[in-house]
Amino acid sequence: MPDDPSISPEVLQQVASYFSVLGEPMRLRILSILRDGEHCVQDLVIATDTSQANVSKHLKIMLQAGILQRRSAGTSAYYRVSDELIYDLCNLVCNRLAERIEEQAKKFRNTSLVL
Repeated sequence: MPDDPSISPEVLQQVASYFSVLGEPMRLRILSILRDGEHCVQDLVIATDTSQANVSKHLKIMLQAGILQRRSAGTSAYYRVSDELIYDLCNLVCNRLAERIEEQAKKFRNTSLVL
């Protein structure tokens, strides 16, 4: 995002809303499952070991945010990731967290306590 103080509040709200969608562990879990391709709701229920209502709630939020696409086939609904760049974003965050953890571990290794 450009460093521009004139960014409209609407744009900032949309960006914040997008990130808030990714701030839920169950949604990240569903995205992880969908990484290997399209799945029906029942597959996601089994894979996440949660209720259909819970999975459907999270799918709806990600669908509304434009992260997922939905396809109906008979009585089943199938979901897939609409933009693979979502995984690049998640990987950037995971790599940054790993770097921070490694730095913290170095500090602990270099500290000796005298009791």
